[in-house]
Amino acid sequence: MRMLLPCVLLLLITSSANAQNIGPEPTLLWPDGAPGAVGKDEGDTPTVRVYLPPKERATGAGVVICPGGGYGILAYDHEGAQVAKWFNRIGVAGFVLRYRHAPKYRHPTPLGDAQRVLRFVRANSEKYGIAKNRLGVLGFSAGGHLASTVATHFDLGKSDAADPVDRESCRPSFAVLCYPVISLTEPWGHGGSAKNLLGEKPDAALLENLSNDKQVTSETPPTFLFHTGEDTGVPVANSLAFYSACVKAKVPAELHIYQMGPHGVGLAPADAAVSGWKDRLADWMKANALLADVKRVELKGSVKLNGKPLRWGMITLMPNGSANQPSAWAMINNGSFTIPAHRGAVVGDNQVLVHNWGGVEPRPTIEDAVTYDRGIVFRVAEPNNELTLELKD
Repeated sequence: MRMLLPCVLLLLITSSANAQNIGPEPTLLWPDGAPGAVGKDEGDTPTVRVYLPPKERATGAGVVICPGGGYGILAYDHEGAQVAKWFNRIGVAGFVLRYRHAPKYRHPTPLGDAQRVLRFVRANSEKYGIAKNRLGVLGFSAGGHLASTVATHFDLGKSDAADPVDRESCRPSFAVLCYPVISLTEPWGHGGSAKNLLGEKPDAALLENLSNDKQVTSETPPTFLFHTGEDTGVPVANSLAFYSACVKAKVPAELHIYQMGPHGVGLAPADAAVSGWKDRLADWMKANALLADVKRVELKGSVKLNGKPLRWGMITLMPNGSANQPSAWAMINNGSFTIPAHRGAVVGDNQVLVHNWGGVEPRPTIEDAVTYDRGIVFRVAEPNNELTLELKD
């Protein structure tokens, strides 16, 4: 009996912790019944749980979260609720989707549920305090396949639809793919997800259509990906293929691959390295102006030091607004620089830093780097901006 007691206590503690992680009450995506439903159980009723950040921290950004599970189950806690709570800490609303899956449901039902939740959140954007143009989708593993499917198979809504939700676009503003299943055709694809999604003998054209690296176009939203090199469940080749497709289509994308770590790590709290993926995501969201409502514009200029063009260095403009506003930077070459609009300077007052990398040939060493922080403030306006600086040692 003494041997069993610790196990019983552990079971009770674990059950209690799981109960606390369930989160907000679920909201039905179709209050009058989901299309194609074959029953009325929990698995027949797609829902969303809404996790909102404190109002004083809210950025106006939101993310629909698709847990993984091979299209056969849902890893709803560590790839759902826990992730939504982390997003809340950086001021982002989290919308955890419970989508329908095998054995009862196959394609296109999961995709329809994911498209619906994006429309639903946009239709309720004022209620949830989010900006329609800063609503993204995130998915893990098979949920990553679902997220990548939404990012490559979307429409802009039906303006004459009777249901106001259906008038909204289901195109995500950005996508986050975490050790995602991408291909259903390549040897490194995930056969289990394909079987659960499409059945024992899927149509070859459908397999091709849902191998989402082959569906990336210039309209695919900006995408962040992370994977581990040791993942044998869903090989890293999946993320490599999608990232390569984004590069080819000129879709803004960022990929992080960690050498160590198995499949299904979620937030990876036990690993100091892999757990950093969420911080890199936060950096990426800030750099892409997803955490603040700002206007960015192109900026050109020139920098002289002691009367001569600064040969080699960098310039940084840091907006004087909230910490969530993105900075802008460019290389300085022979006294000139250009910052393109897509990563341009934020309209308004900006602090200016100049980093001189010296005049050592052929390139300066790090010891030669000097940063000039002279309290310079430049007001960026629309549409034309040119900054001329003349510095002295």
